[in-house]
Amino acid sequence: MTFARFRALHHADEPLLLPCAWDHASAAALARAGFAAIGTTSLGVAAAAGKPDAGRATREETLTLARTATRLGIPVTVDIEAGFAEAPGEVADLVAELAGLGVAGVNLEDGRGDHLAGLPAQTRLVAVVKRRVPEVFLNARTDAFWLGLPDARAQALERARAYAEAGADGVFVPGASAERDIEALVAGAGVPLNVLVQPGVPVRRLAGLGVARLSYGSLLFRVALRAAVTTALAVAGGEPVTGEVPSYQEVEALHRYGPRTGDGT
Repeated sequence: MTFARFRALHHADEPLLLPCAWDHASAAALARAGFAAIGTTSLGVAAAAGKPDAGRATREETLTLARTATRLGIPVTVDIEAGFAEAPGEVADLVAELAGLGVAGVNLEDGRGDHLAGLPAQTRLVAVVKRRVPEVFLNARTDAFWLGLPDARAQALERARAYAEAGADGVFVPGASAERDIEALVAGAGVPLNVLVQPGVPVRRLAGLGVARLSYGSLLFRVALRAAVTTALAVAGGEPVTGEVPSYQEVEALHRYGPRTGDGT
């Protein structure tokens, strides 16, 4: 089963490398590249749709991406921001709908603009979702470091433990990068720790610290935007396009890529 397969990837010898897609083409290309699982980036989904991130504006776009990404034959975890709803029951309904599509995991964040959600309320949200959809890997994200709080480590540890006790299967702490912070989170969370990839920091080093999952976040989307603009300007200036570029046929075949075709043909 996809759910068990995804869960097992968090307890392997090496951290789960989780690239994040923003549309079907990016999801299919990453699956074809051989990654064991893929995630989604809420920033990428929102920006591609001309909508704000973390503003509850992309529920339908997120579901649309989930419907196609889950056909690729590898586990998919979906960033649902803060749940696209206020009521815990409505968030649980969304996660149940995603599970019905074959989504193996979700990210659920506690950031609320420039502050964190109240801990009791967020803990209850985690518990309600897990009771409704126990098979889905719930990665509880805390934005204590992301918001630059002065007591970020203490806040992140408190919230990680609370979310784990409420049933979260893993915790995601974006912004945690210092080794002493990561070590403290690994030791104190009680569930697999997820951090963002850190360009220049070898995966083996983060593995040695005990990190279970490395998310690319919005990095690939942002790099793609830069590449598009850089290429457009280079062509306008008469410069050659460097690097390998996928052919029309390769990209057109992505809509057919899946477990039965393997290569989209």
